[in-house]
Amino acid sequence: MKATKRVQNAWAMYDWANSTYSLVIGTAIFPLFYAGVTKNMVQGGAFDDVIFFGRIFKNTEVLSYCLALGMALVCILSPTLSGIADYMERKKTFMKFFCYLGALACGSLVFFDIHHFELSMVSVVIACLGFWCSYAFSNSFLPEIAEPEEQDKLSAKAYSLGYIGSVILLVINLVMIQVYGVEPYWSFVTVAVWWIGFAQYTFYHLKEKKKDVAFTTSVIGKGFRELRRVWEELRETKRLKRYLLTFFVMSMGVQTIMQMASLFGTKEVTQIDEMGNTVIGLNATQLIVAVLLVQLIAVPGAMTFSFASRKLGNLIILKIALLVWIAVCLFAYFGVHSPVEFYITAGAIGFIMGGTQSLARSTYSKFLPETEDTASYFSFFDATEKVGLIIGLLSFGYIEGFAGSMRASVLALISFFVIGFILILFVPQKENSGGEKVFRV
Repeated sequence: MKATKRVQNAWAMYDWANSTYSLVIGTAIFPLFYAGVTKNMVQGGAFDDVIFFGRIFKNTEVLSYCLALGMALVCILSPTLSGIADYMERKKTFMKFFCYLGALACGSLVFFDIHHFELSMVSVVIACLGFWCSYAFSNSFLPEIAEPEEQDKLSAKAYSLGYIGSVILLVINLVMIQVYGVEPYWSFVTVAVWWIGFAQYTFYHLKEKKKDVAFTTSVIGKGFRELRRVWEELRETKRLKRYLLTFFVMSMGVQTIMQMASLFGTKEVTQIDEMGNTVIGLNATQLIVAVLLVQLIAVPGAMTFSFASRKLGNLIILKIALLVWIAVCLFAYFGVHSPVEFYITAGAIGFIMGGTQSLARSTYSKFLPETEDTASYFSFFDATEKVGLIIGLLSFGYIEGFAGSMRASVLALISFFVIGFILILFVPQKENSGGEKVFRV
């Protein structure tokens, strides 16, 4: 054991703190709020048309493009800052900065105004940037605080805490909105308070050895050299390099589904209302039920994958996961038309999502060579995920804009998972490096 149980639990609690962004802002309340305030914006246009910088787009198209911009900024900043953080040994400092930046941006969404649409979307971009950058630095602590044989279980525990914590805050927000009549936008403030508040427990217990190095322009140069050295090492590591390529393609599908699934329910599902009329889209209550279903099923999903990986190995379980993702997307394309079918899909997504995310992180951590430059290595992991998500979101948004249907965009997701499955077949079980200790993956 590299760290005490208290330190490991404190690290896992950061998922409890920041996962409220993923659920409340990324999946549940903000997408519904966004769809509502951007509805019927263009006179004479479709109900989901919006004007953005003088041009007409679909509202979900704009959201996907703004999230893609946030991811692009993450890809630019995270590797550079990670090299500096490794050189100065200030991973927690950068983690705290982006935690506060992301949380405050979430809180600023309380001022979201359709009459200042472009400015309001800046908060969406910054919240995305803060969440993913802080998460990258959090991930970099995993190989420092846990032995390889502990990492699957600890990663699954962290994701499970994240799912549970975010559900608790979502339920609190639903009570505020449904019972006490609080406006939905106040939920965004509760995310900021929850995220910053519970992160203090993590920040108190996570330690780092700070070098007595002042931040100067020379430090930036040394940070770049640190990053370049890690990149050269990574390129020489066949297993890690091939796994990153697989993870890159897999992220195009997994992360895009997480971002856009609830909006699929607002456009591609039909039902009969009490007057006997055909209505397009689930209502807010139905969507929240689906989101809660995803989060709750994700907990046993993460734990099941962790247990299965100890029996069969990480790579085998990830191959099975990719096949299941393909099946889920095919069902969504051909079979999801009613609320019941949407719930079935949501349950399947929840189970496989929890396991895939948890195992992907711990598998990468196991593949790392002996190193102290964990932030730099995980910055490549994070950048790989974000570039994949950018491509996924842009593809999803472009196909919807071109075809006029979110259902057509699902075909792109299927292709991502098929390619990912082919690529993972070429990831070796172990590195060819003499007497290196190899853990079953």
